[in-house]
Amino acid sequence: MIPRPLWLELIEKSWRERPVIWLTAPRRVGKTTLARSIPETIYLDCELPSARRDAEDTEAFLKAHAGRRIVLDEIHRLSDPSNLLKVAADHFPGTRILATGSSTLAASARFRDTLAGRKRTIHLQPVLAGELNAFGAQLPKRLLHGGLPAQLLAPAPVEEDFREWIEAYWARDILELFSVGKRHAFLKFLELLWLQSGGLCELSRLATPCQVSRQTLANYLDILAATGVVRILRPFAKNPTREIVAMPKVYAFDTGFVCHVRGLTSLRPEDMGKLWEHLVLDTLLLHLPAEEIHYWRDKQKHEIDFVWTPRTAAPVAIQCKWRAAAGDPEDFHSFSNLYPTADRWILAADRTTAITRTHKKKPYTETGLDALPQLISKHNQQTAKNSQS
Repeated sequence: MIPRPLWLELIEKSWRERPVIWLTAPRRVGKTTLARSIPETIYLDCELPSARRDAEDTEAFLKAHAGRRIVLDEIHRLSDPSNLLKVAADHFPGTRILATGSSTLAASARFRDTLAGRKRTIHLQPVLAGELNAFGAQLPKRLLHGGLPAQLLAPAPVEEDFREWIEAYWARDILELFSVGKRHAFLKFLELLWLQSGGLCELSRLATPCQVSRQTLANYLDILAATGVVRILRPFAKNPTREIVAMPKVYAFDTGFVCHVRGLTSLRPEDMGKLWEHLVLDTLLLHLPAEEIHYWRDKQKHEIDFVWTPRTAAPVAIQCKWRAAAGDPEDFHSFSNLYPTADRWILAADRTTAITRTHKKKPYTETGLDALPQLISKHNQQTAKNSQS
C-alpha cells in the first residue's frame, strides 16, 4: 500500500471542519485503498451483507462507535445512507465518518437529505504529479500509463485492463443508475470525447458517428460528468462579440485512457504538451473550486488553457507548457487587451521554482506545479490585502 499523505492531510483538515466527508472518484482511482490507510478508523465495506446489517440499526450502530472515526465504503448500498450520516452529524458530535461510493450520483440517488452544513466533499484524483516519487514513477510514464495506481505501477500499459475498466463502468456505474439503452452510442461518445480530450466539444458534430441526436449526447455528457469520467470547462467570456461564450471544453479524467483510445504505446514530443495540460488541471482541481476554472478563446483563435476566476478578484490566465523555453506569451497579450488587470502564469513541466518575466512590458510568472499552492496562496493574500485597502 503506497501512502498518499497529501490526501490524508486533506481528510484530516476536512474532519476538523465537518463531521462527515464524502469521498468520490471514478472506479479504481484508489478510494478504498486510501480509506483503509486512514489511521485509527473502523472500516466497514457496505458491499458485505454483514456490514449492512450492522449499519441498518442506525442508533445502535452509532452508539457502539460513538466518538470514533468510521469509514463506510460503498455507502450507497445501504437502504437509507443519508439518515445514518445526518443522525451521526446531529447527535454524535464526536464521531467522524468518511463515506465513499462509486460515483457522486450513486450516493445522491439514495440520499433523502442534502447534508448541507454537515459534510465536506473530496474528489480523489488519479495520482498527481507531486505524488510520483512515492510511486517510483517519472512524469512521462504517468502521462502514458495514467494515474490509476495499478496502471501506473504496471511495467507497461495493459490494454485489457483499460477495456475491463470500461466494461465495469458501463455495468456498475451506468446500467445500475441510469436509463441508457444504447450501449454502443454511449461508449462511442465516451471514446470520442477521450480521443479529442482537451478540445472543444461540438455535440452536433459528434451526433452522426454516435447515431443519436444532439440532445441525447447532451444527456450523455451530463452523465459522464456526474460520474467523474470527464471534466467540463465552460468558457470565460464577458465580450460576446469577440469571445467564445458557450461551447465547452471536455477533458478525460485520466491520461491513460486518452493514450488508450489514441492507440499510443509510447509518447512522441508532440503528445507531451496536451497530456501535461491534464495533470495541470488535476492539480488546479485539488486546490481551487471547480466552478472557478474555465478556459478562454477569442474568435481569432487566441486561447488560454485555463482561467481561474476568483469571486472577489481579477481573473488569472494560465498557460501549460511541456518545456518552459517553448512558452509563447502572445496569447497572454490578446487576453490582457480585454482583461488588463489579470495575472498571467505559465506552468511548465521542466520548472520547479517561480520566476517573473515580461512580455510587451507586462509581467507574467513562470513556474512548475510544485510551486502552484504557494502561488495560489500569494494571490489570495494579495487579493485580501487589496480588498482591505
